[in-house]
Amino acid sequence: MSSYATKIAVLTHVNDNFVSRPYLLRFLVEAWENDGVGIRILRGIEHSEPADALILHPDLTIVPDDYLAFCKQYPLIINGGVRDISKRKISSSLVGQKDSYFGPVIVKTNCNFGGKSERKMARRRPLHRVLSSLTKWLPWSWTGRLRPHNYPIFNSSRDVPRAVWRNPHLVVEKFLPERESAYYCLRQWIFFGDHEINHRVFSESPIVKARNTIHHEDGLPVPEALRALRTKFQFDYGKFDYALVNGEPVLYDANRTPTVAWTTTTTARQASIINELAQGLFSFFAKKAGEQEVAAP
Repeated sequence: MSSYATKIAVLTHVNDNFVSRPYLLRFLVEAWENDGVGIRILRGIEHSEPADALILHPDLTIVPDDYLAFCKQYPLIINGGVRDISKRKISSSLVGQKDSYFGPVIVKTNCNFGGKSERKMARRRPLHRVLSSLTKWLPWSWTGRLRPHNYPIFNSSRDVPRAVWRNPHLVVEKFLPERESAYYCLRQWIFFGDHEINHRVFSESPIVKARNTIHHEDGLPVPEALRALRTKFQFDYGKFDYALVNGEPVLYDANRTPTVAWTTTTTARQASIINELAQGLFSFFAKKAGEQEVAAP
């Protein structure tokens, strides 16, 4: 790696505590440091440091414009094209109140991961405590507050509370699960550059999360349609949650700041995932070097 890069900057939001959260990138950073690469974590945009590349990593659904502008000083920006990962941006399964869709539906927050990061930022605003206390006893369909493991599922869009349709913080999607026997299945494609992991996890719950996973299946092929979405959304690094329904991929979520359910790489499988993805950093510099050679007179 040192032949291509000696220093990498990671730009987080000023409110993010990168070193204490189980971000997947934190484990990749440790692997790169062990490989001799210098890493600088930039918390906010007050100060910059020279680096061979910058990884854009604010844990927000929409990256602020001033953060995007800050990135432009770096020769290589990883995930610099991924500004908006809201459901309204990435989902092809949205249902409108007047749509003629009669299957089951699921209500989600438009923001990533239940809008947790956005709510955290809101707490810093004046009058937040007052407003929070006033809305504490209101129904979720009014407040738009939902936990990702508890997204409500309805038999039909006609059963969705009327307030949901008027709430900009919520979206309604077709509920399109992948099933195998008695299990619900979730596929997760994790990638960094040209290195990737693609696996499927099984659960008895229709909302598949790490806490309710029963077992997993590794080494699955990535559908070409999903690769096309990655190109469309300009992801260099991230995780796509999806399912195969009638042989076609259905994208549930696209995340540029994925987390993991472990605090240390204690298993051989975890170490293998980190080692595989960490090698993806090479590809960005190899590609850039190749482009420079082609452009040279």
